[in-house]
Amino acid sequence: MSDASSNTAMLHADIEDFSFRQHHIRALVCFAAAGTSLSQITWGSPEWSLISITVVLVLYSVASYIYLKRYSANPKRSFDRFITTDAALIGLVLHFTHFSLLPSILFITMVQFNSLINGGLRKCAADDAALLGGMAIGFFIQQPQWVYTDRLEISSVSLVGIFAYFCAYGLYAHKRMKKLDAHIKKLSSEHTLYKLRSYKLARYLTPTVWKAINEGKEKTLTTERKRVTVFFSDIQGFSALSEELEAETLTELLNSYLTEMARIATKHKGTIDKFMGDAVMVIFGDAQSEGLKMDCLRCVSMAIEMKKKMKELQARWVSLGIKNPMLIRMGINTGFCTVGSFGTSHYMDYTVLGTHVNLASRLESAAEPGEILISHDTWSLVKDVVMCRDKGEIMVKGFSHAVRVYQVVDFRKDLGTDKSWLELNTEGFSMHIDLDKVRNYEKDKVLDILKRATEQLKDKSIT
Repeated sequence: MSDASSNTAMLHADIEDFSFRQHHIRALVCFAAAGTSLSQITWGSPEWSLISITVVLVLYSVASYIYLKRYSANPKRSFDRFITTDAALIGLVLHFTHFSLLPSILFITMVQFNSLINGGLRKCAADDAALLGGMAIGFFIQQPQWVYTDRLEISSVSLVGIFAYFCAYGLYAHKRMKKLDAHIKKLSSEHTLYKLRSYKLARYLTPTVWKAINEGKEKTLTTERKRVTVFFSDIQGFSALSEELEAETLTELLNSYLTEMARIATKHKGTIDKFMGDAVMVIFGDAQSEGLKMDCLRCVSMAIEMKKKMKELQARWVSLGIKNPMLIRMGINTGFCTVGSFGTSHYMDYTVLGTHVNLASRLESAAEPGEILISHDTWSLVKDVVMCRDKGEIMVKGFSHAVRVYQVVDFRKDLGTDKSWLELNTEGFSMHIDLDKVRNYEKDKVLDILKRATEQLKDKSIT
């Protein structure tokens, strides 16, 4: 990427150099004016004003050229100022040549062209003012003789000078246009290569990081505290399986699995933080947050779809010689985490850190194959949409206290009437029954409590 960046920078520098601010071409203007002034002199009785303005123009042309080439700290600004000075001197020359018709038309046209091509209308207005100023200064020096002259030497010198000026500009413009055309073609190929490399690079970065880098806003990746939902998953027994399979088969299997998981994560607007072998880490609530509850629900919805997708993948993997079905374990937790860039000055990683991230990873490790375990914080946000089984409290590594966990079953709307658990939570009433887990010797006790509760509730309603 560094070579492509340097080449692109050089191309941009060359294109920025595409300018009509050429000192040797500008000097032709002054020399043409000096020649016109010189041709006006009658050597039998010379006018010292014409000799003086001719000498000044020649010395000024040489001095300004040397200054612009060697000593100017800002050549573009100095060039614009010299063009304005040129216009004023041309005004003086036109005055001392008594405003001969053809030279006047030619030089005024040249001033307009030179100004427009180097600075636009605003520059043209400034140079026209300088031209009129030079004429005005001439009026204070001497009164012009308003006599029409058809002296051939005056007109021919002016014509030759202006002709040389426009020819030089034409040749230079042609040369620069050819060079610019070559640069544009090269830049186009560089741009295509840049887009291709950018596309490849985007596959290795999270959307948040890629957007910040692509827009030149890396400093926006600041570290901050956010309440996010973190998802972890891995394939049960994948390490042992990787020792049995050939490298090609393992690669095909893993890539097909990760491709499907990434597609599902993207569908639910999750940010894939990283792949760690067969493990996947996804974050909700950072880049495309839709509110805490919706972020949490999207994460659980993603996990449910991943679980169902595994059944399709198992049938596909049978053809690869994998007889034992592979199942994934998933863990989800919601809480405040530190989100931002971590690392060194040479290598940075944009991720989330904190206790709640560790808990999500521990829940994934504690889950049974094919099971989705969520924390109490996550359950409290999705319980009205997603049916979950209370699995009680478990001890997880790195935590001194027990953690209450829940097993995700499915969306309530997809369960139908034939279900083995009932749950209802309203103000003053909370019930959760898992019929598969109620033991036979406790059924009478449960029925007795439900019967008494029903009778008391009816009596209360009658009262």
